[in-house]
Amino acid sequence: MKTTESDKLKHRQLTVWDYLRRDTAEQEEQAGVCLSLRMEETDTTNKPEQRDLLEQILAPENFDKAVKRVQANRGAGGPDGMSVHELDAWLEDHQEELLERLQGGKYRPQPVLRVEIPKDNGKTRKLGIPTVVDRVIQQAISQVLSPIYEKQFSDRSYGFRPGRSAHDALRQCLDYITEGYRWVVDMDLEKFFDTVNQSKLIQVLSNTVKDGRVVSLIHKYLRAGIMVNGMFEESKEGVPQGGPLSPLLGNVMLNESDQELERRGHRFVRYADDMVIFCKSRKAAERTLVSITKFIEGKLFLKVNREKTTVAQVGKIKFLGHGFYVDKDGGQLRVHPKSVEKFKAKVRKITGRSNGWSIQGRKDRLNALIRGWVNYFKLAKMKGLAQRLDGWIRRRLRMVTWKRWKRIRSKFTNLMKAGISKWWAWQWANTRRGYWAIAGSAILTRAIPNAMLTKAGYLTLSECYANGM
Repeated sequence: MKTTESDKLKHRQLTVWDYLRRDTAEQEEQAGVCLSLRMEETDTTNKPEQRDLLEQILAPENFDKAVKRVQANRGAGGPDGMSVHELDAWLEDHQEELLERLQGGKYRPQPVLRVEIPKDNGKTRKLGIPTVVDRVIQQAISQVLSPIYEKQFSDRSYGFRPGRSAHDALRQCLDYITEGYRWVVDMDLEKFFDTVNQSKLIQVLSNTVKDGRVVSLIHKYLRAGIMVNGMFEESKEGVPQGGPLSPLLGNVMLNESDQELERRGHRFVRYADDMVIFCKSRKAAERTLVSITKFIEGKLFLKVNREKTTVAQVGKIKFLGHGFYVDKDGGQLRVHPKSVEKFKAKVRKITGRSNGWSIQGRKDRLNALIRGWVNYFKLAKMKGLAQRLDGWIRRRLRMVTWKRWKRIRSKFTNLMKAGISKWWAWQWANTRRGYWAIAGSAILTRAIPNAMLTKAGYLTLSECYANGM
């Protein structure tokens, strides 16, 4: 008998639901939820705004908003294989029972799916992709808790917060530099999301979240486990990156260090787990490094990467892809050389002949990259850099065009069409020079001038930068 898509969906639904219906005692044991998290009622917990957090999370308006948000974000399916397109059908059959189980503390999240994303340094970033259903629940939790924590978070924290951006963080850095704080403690937390102490995180959460049911549910998510190559692994530490709740939990944990720095009167900027502390002298920066390392490792049980954490002058650090320098007007931004190399690597990939993209597909990808890159680095002084990169990109485009012509006859014909004399066209069509050398030659620059590339619809960094794109 042929298996239809509807049959597959029903099978997934049954599989997921059987998993969710396991005995409550087994759920509690495997999730590692401590009895201590079942909080006793006090004057604080009895406050209406604290007692009914779970009800706020599961309220129809909040839950429906979470569903729409998850669907809008799309994303890959989790370990159960359910896609966001199948979510409505699943919820139509199971939402009522799902909410009842959440309300009664009987719900157990599924393990996340381990996905490794390559990093620029050759290493990988480990992500944990929850099921679509668990994404909805996490999103619903985040929507209720985020406004509560926003009132507590530091003004010097900028990552994953509404109305705040990397540009805001960089502007604050420039203000400190202009004020004379030109020595920096460049903090690096070793594998932050992978090494968060879950017990400490639960303790910190419990200081604010007084609904023990919500704390218990979050703990279940932390201990849900990981599926790696079809095998289950326990998650005794860390916060899996990839779910809607992870950024908030990361900020909740690191807000402890933010508050400590503010209590000590330090100037600092934090974006997610990237943090820089500004000081007026090397000695002050070195003292700050020692004291804040002691706090982070001794109180938060996180690990400071001593190889990457440095004390340096502002001109020698990299923060959010930018470098800094000082001129007569104070602190200024530049694009860090490593960011330039990352950009060029992406351009090389787009303009390579082996990617199989059409001319239009290549152009669309390149233009999107240029727009996005300029938009991110628009605060930096990069007029000269943009011009140099434009020349390099144009040369790359000429090279890929020359490769596309392939045969001698095609090269000869196209050079003639471009106005190159017959003799020179024949000489260059038969040249044994390398592709890059030919792309930089006067002949090919004349045959494929910048004006032609502009007319064809290729953007330039200089144009985007001048127009504030």
